[in-house]
Amino acid sequence: MDMLLSINRLLSKYVTALILILSVCAYFEPNYFAWAIAYTPFLLGVAMFGMGLTIQVKDIECLIKRPRDIAIGVIAQYTIMPLGAWALCHIFQLSPEMAIGIILVGCCPGGTASNVITYIARGDVALSVGMTIASTLLAPLVTPLLIFGLAGAWVDVALLPMMMTVVKVIILPIGLGVLAQWGAGRRIEPVRQISPMLSIIAIVLLIAAIIATNRHNIVLSGLLTLGLVCLHNLLGLVMGLVIGRVCGLSYDKTTALAIEVGMQNSGLAVALATANFAINPLATLAGALFSVWHNLSGAVFAAFRRHHLAQHVPK
Repeated sequence: MDMLLSINRLLSKYVTALILILSVCAYFEPNYFAWAIAYTPFLLGVAMFGMGLTIQVKDIECLIKRPRDIAIGVIAQYTIMPLGAWALCHIFQLSPEMAIGIILVGCCPGGTASNVITYIARGDVALSVGMTIASTLLAPLVTPLLIFGLAGAWVDVALLPMMMTVVKVIILPIGLGVLAQWGAGRRIEPVRQISPMLSIIAIVLLIAAIIATNRHNIVLSGLLTLGLVCLHNLLGLVMGLVIGRVCGLSYDKTTALAIEVGMQNSGLAVALATANFAINPLATLAGALFSVWHNLSGAVFAAFRRHHLAQHVPK
């Protein structure tokens, strides 16, 4: 068990490096990773089950005790990133395949990686977790409706199947994780302690599989997609800071808000693209590249906020 915990800590510390290394390996040796694309819903479900195992009573209490802060975060999440994605698609006159990929990323809830990055940045971790939980719980309704409204100009969107996909790969695994934690009590503790490791392995393998299966598309459209992903992510981080300041949030809350808005559950975007837009294989690429990029940008942003906190904000 001690060895597993050590591996868990090591993977959590170097998750960004691991994503980069395996993504490069997947690009040059796709046959070793491409098989995992068929297990996209399962891999994302494993990650979400791990999230369910870590949800505690205090996280639920945050939703009740801090409704204003949570509401600001969720509204910012579901306006800035979806509308930003829609604007980028129009400005750069993207093809339907590329447009749906960018919009899928923009319409997803916040990702669990935002909680770790917020901790590193010395932001309000409780608020970050609360915003992630709230936006995730709303995702089965809000995400498909946003995609239906924003992506309809490029592709046909089947609303009900998309809602069912979100429920199956997000809500159901999280619910099972919560039930397992509360039902088994202390007996589930060993599994809960290593759940971050399982989630990291699942997400990293999923990203590598997408890189492997989109090797040809990366050559053709990878630079443009990566550039759009970077702009989209930067838009979320900057606008999150702006909204936090406009709403009068404290420094640590503003940090959490910016990170939450800028870091999406891009694994869900990949699952939605795979399940609902199979005839548009390029649609999965934006989610994969976002998964790689937002961990890098998040780490840089966290370092910047920590430095600014040390230099200008009284402790």
